[in-house]
Amino acid sequence: MENKQIYINLFKQVEKLKNSKDPKRKYEYILWLGKKLKVPNSNILIQENKVQGCVSEVFVKATFQDGKLYWEGYSDALITKGLLAFLICGMNELTPKEVVNINNKFIEDTGLKASLTPSRSNGFLNILLKMQSQANDFLSE
Repeated sequence: MENKQIYINLFKQVEKLKNSKDPKRKYEYILWLGKKLKVPNSNILIQENKVQGCVSEVFVKATFQDGKLYWEGYSDALITKGLLAFLICGMNELTPKEVVNINNKFIEDTGLKASLTPSRSNGFLNILLKMQSQANDFLSE
């Protein structure tokens, strides 16, 4: 992963998964993250914040404060909630430009493809794309 200093939290998350050779352990870690995700403010559960292309219901919203983005999200499925938590943890406190410039290759680096169904894997990417789209909106303000 490029720019380890900028993306230190995301890098740590990717390394944790990368260093686990057991697909079951990776899956358990994602489930654990999902259980830890804070319950969001219910006002984020609107169409504008909904992630398209996910089998489950997924919502994510960025707030902009002091030049950084802070994320909250919700999913009705635990594994998707874990993937969302992974991204939120990894991308919290980045600038909009940093989020927009993330290379999605890190998803492959996690090694999660072996543990996820194709629809979950696609959903993971769709969550990232939604977050990047929201970050991009802050760039144009």
